[in-house]
Amino acid sequence: MKNFDTGCVHPLKSELYNSAVTAGIQPAVSYEYIGHDNLQYPGFYSTYNQQRLGQIICNMEQGTWGMVFSSGMAAISTAILSFLNNGAHIIFSKDLYGGTLKFANEELPKRGIACSFAGDVEGFKNLIRSNTKIMYIETPSNPLLNILPLEEIADVAKTNNIITIIDNTFASPINQLPLLHGFDIVVHSGTKYLGGHNDLPYGALVSGSHDNKEVIFDTAKMYGGSLTPYECYLAERSLKTLSLRIKKQNGNAFVIAEYLKGHASVESVYYPGLSAHPQHNIAKQQMSGFGGMLSFELKTGVESITAFQQKLQLVRPALSLGGVESLMCAPAVTSHRYLSKEERLAIGIKDNLLRLSVGIEDANDIIEDMQQAMRQVSL
Repeated sequence: MKNFDTGCVHPLKSELYNSAVTAGIQPAVSYEYIGHDNLQYPGFYSTYNQQRLGQIICNMEQGTWGMVFSSGMAAISTAILSFLNNGAHIIFSKDLYGGTLKFANEELPKRGIACSFAGDVEGFKNLIRSNTKIMYIETPSNPLLNILPLEEIADVAKTNNIITIIDNTFASPINQLPLLHGFDIVVHSGTKYLGGHNDLPYGALVSGSHDNKEVIFDTAKMYGGSLTPYECYLAERSLKTLSLRIKKQNGNAFVIAEYLKGHASVESVYYPGLSAHPQHNIAKQQMSGFGGMLSFELKTGVESITAFQQKLQLVRPALSLGGVESLMCAPAVTSHRYLSKEERLAIGIKDNLLRLSVGIEDANDIIEDMQQAMRQVSL
């Protein structure tokens, strides 16, 4: 594969307009079939732009095929439901995006699917049943940035004939390539780093093998979740700067994490790039960069947490992540708000936890903004 910097800018040659520098938008959803034996999405209203975007993200993840969806949850639910039926069992990592956790706790039981949650490799081993079909993980995890060893989990799964799926949203293919570490399927909320500008919802799925292509396509056709040609065009345009954005965000996040770990008002910092992070060495082995996400706990109560966010001038107190703008949220009242306090504390999400999605601004400006907000609320 090309260097990532070059590959992002020159992913695929346009098949429609060979003299154009950028790929055009082709809105057709109907194609002639006589004389065309290899229809890529049989029975699925796809477009040239969908297929092209799926292939570009597939190449980035170094997979064999890929497809795109109208949201990250569409990609996640399609990947999971493709391999599970009534009576099946799935093991999730215990740290999950709030939407995935809700899907596991509320939607899968409706279909007679049992769910378990593991915090480490031994946990995954011990929870395997005869009907276990999938191991699903996030690493780094949302919102505590926990790291799981990819190759060890993949080896356990292969030994037991279990499909492995990873949400690679936090890392992006610039920082981590799970398929090269033995995982079967990668999913993304493209809304985050792949889109990168907080203005485009979509999802992506990439497989390391053609073996599961038909079953996933069949599930995708049943549940829909199609992405429009214009959105595909915008997504491809955003991918051209992915490598540049991620590298800047990686550097900014490390500087900010170093600042926060030494602050008297900060109780804990969660960032895999810090040597004090409990899984720092694992992250070094399987990641080429530590990402632009970090979380930290302030030594204060809920009221001051809210006041602190209100005093921020550069960093926006907003949902989502991965964009060029720095965003901050409190998971206890946003992504994990539907959990009881006891349930949140059981997975390590305290009321004073803040998640920071670091943008591409100057790192010192971000730090100065947090400093002035802390001073105003006497932190």
